[in-house]
Amino acid sequence: MDGRPRARVAVSDGRQVVATDRDGRYTLVTASDRAWLSLTLPAGARIPVTATGTSALHRPLSPDARGEMTADFALAAAPTDDAVHGLVLLADTQTQNAFEMGRLHAETVPDVRATAATLGAGQVFGIACGDIMFDDLSLYPEYERAVAAMGVPFFQVTGNHDLDYASRTAEGATATFERHFGPAHYSFNVGAVHYIVLQDVLWYGDGYVGYLPAEQLEWVAADLALVEPGRPVVVALHIPLASTQPARTGDREGRHGSLVNNREALYRLLEGYRAHVLSGHTHENEHIFAGGVHEQVVGTACGAWWSGDICWDGTPNGYAVLEAQGESLRWRYQATGQPATHQLRLYAPGADPTAPGDFVANVWDWTPDWTVTWSEDGQRRGLMSRRTGKDPRAVAEQTGADKPARRGWVEPMTTTHLFYATPTPGTRTLTVEARDPFGRTYAETLTLA
Repeated sequence: MDGRPRARVAVSDGRQVVATDRDGRYTLVTASDRAWLSLTLPAGARIPVTATGTSALHRPLSPDARGEMTADFALAAAPTDDAVHGLVLLADTQTQNAFEMGRLHAETVPDVRATAATLGAGQVFGIACGDIMFDDLSLYPEYERAVAAMGVPFFQVTGNHDLDYASRTAEGATATFERHFGPAHYSFNVGAVHYIVLQDVLWYGDGYVGYLPAEQLEWVAADLALVEPGRPVVVALHIPLASTQPARTGDREGRHGSLVNNREALYRLLEGYRAHVLSGHTHENEHIFAGGVHEQVVGTACGAWWSGDICWDGTPNGYAVLEAQGESLRWRYQATGQPATHQLRLYAPGADPTAPGDFVANVWDWTPDWTVTWSEDGQRRGLMSRRTGKDPRAVAEQTGADKPARRGWVEPMTTTHLFYATPTPGTRTLTVEARDPFGRTYAETLTLA
């Protein structure tokens, strides 16, 4: 790094993992079915990027006539201590045409750029967590143009809408993605955090399931063998390891494509690490605690497929923001076009016909260690009651075959982050305060007629 050799840096062909020696040298015996050589970025290094800002930690495997090749990775030191760093995660940008790409460039891009500028002097980077496209892979260059405009390095995850559907094999389905962005699974370090990107969409020629192939799991085991136990490990993948959506909707068959069916195998590999998983795919915001892992299923940049400004659970179009300080992580949801304090939305009594006497708060980034309290006319009343229901704005904008106008098939989704309370008749103002796990308090006030 900066012209000096670096020992114990991992290099991989996606199956095997080797480490550099004290002179920065390595030898890897690979096979003809391997397409990429990737470097696991060591802590303290600047993230190398392409001309458009996407990560450049890989080389195509192209041996000479003797079956050999040399691949050197010249790294520069990060300009500041990367123990403090920031991550912006975009789930499902999912652009299908010029209109949607225009919204991405006009709305999401400047918002991410502004958010990144608030994350301090440490290294800041992004992850596009799959479904970068909506089937039209010819639009990848427009996404790359968006990355360049956001001004921070971006890593890419494969989603089900990023696949070559004409492929008859799982291996061939990521060919176009790989031509643009390199291998579909890889790892890197920033500060004290080890990051792993996985490809969990298994294409079988006529559809897909959420699944991690044995080869990829074996690679994870080899990758983690070089990571000290107890360190924070952040895993980014598209289809959630776990989701309550199938249970909430009663769609038992849908679970095959809405969660990773062999997630227990990954949970076992992550034992002994402080694992935090980031996923997308479901177009709603949800936190899952399973298998000893905290998983953020992140609301989408495109919301309900660019049909409006919200996901189908009422979460605003937006993205996740994570901040690392040493081995500590904190997170929040960032609504596009809104201040960082915009973390809840209130509805007057009667907005939910299933509870006509109650007012409703949607606290989309809720986890069990949030506290949601309410006041009426300045008098504190205590905790609100959490229930499963449908966000009233989503119901108004997305119910029926003619709504929303651009995606008539979108319907409001039941969610578990709605809170209810019954105000006293004659109340003029209602205030909700929501305190997150990191001590940040957000408040909204509703004035009644």
